[in-house]
Amino acid sequence: MKRLWNSLNIAFSMYSRLPAAQCDWSEENTKYVMCFFPWIGIVIGALSLGWNALAAYLNVNEPLWTVGLMLIPLAVSGGIHLDGLLDTADALSSWRTREKRLEILKDSHAGAFAVIVCAAYFFLLYGVLDMVRGELISVYAFVFVLSRSLSGFSVVTFPKASANGTVAGFAKNAQTRIIQITEVSYVILCAVLVLFLHPVYGAALLLGALLTFLWYYRMAEKNFGGINGDLAGCFLSVCELAAPFALVLTDRILQIVG
Repeated sequence: MKRLWNSLNIAFSMYSRLPAAQCDWSEENTKYVMCFFPWIGIVIGALSLGWNALAAYLNVNEPLWTVGLMLIPLAVSGGIHLDGLLDTADALSSWRTREKRLEILKDSHAGAFAVIVCAAYFFLLYGVLDMVRGELISVYAFVFVLSRSLSGFSVVTFPKASANGTVAGFAKNAQTRIIQITEVSYVILCAVLVLFLHPVYGAALLLGALLTFLWYYRMAEKNFGGINGDLAGCFLSVCELAAPFALVLTDRILQIVG
């Protein structure tokens, strides 16, 4: 029980800015970290729903409502996953060898392509979230658990780009089978809940997330020989844009044909 408690605190201290108890990052304590990674998504989803309710109560204008929805995941995560997206953008845009791309991922400096991708990401995210209204918001809130469940599954399943690094370390110490079963269970639970809330919108969100997951595997394998922490963060950031985009696109199609 103590190991699970320590794994929970390590997950929250590493992947969020939320308060967590201090504990030793030993092999025993890191075995189940990925099992608790999606719990951060539960917090983000709950805060997003809470912000939506508060904004409605206070009659907050639409631009501020959208910006608040954008900033909640960033505030909770501390930007750790966005950093992975920007490092990946620099590496892929270099058109260099696989070894050089991996070196660029480790570089702490942001290149021109990272800045461009960052600006484009937030413009697109603003445009998408501005359309996540009404009954869409309850389905959208599940994307944060879904993205982290898929990311956690990839950490213990996908080939690694390097034998070193955080992802390789977690995968080495992890209880692989238990984590795989746990992450798949989270995905199934999310699928059941979103399909119950709205079958069409739920299916759109799930499809967007799963297509992004397939892209992530192919991109990482082709360009880097496997995944690392930056690539996992890139996937999570892209998933939290692509899945709600599929959601709002489906909503618009339904409005047109309806």
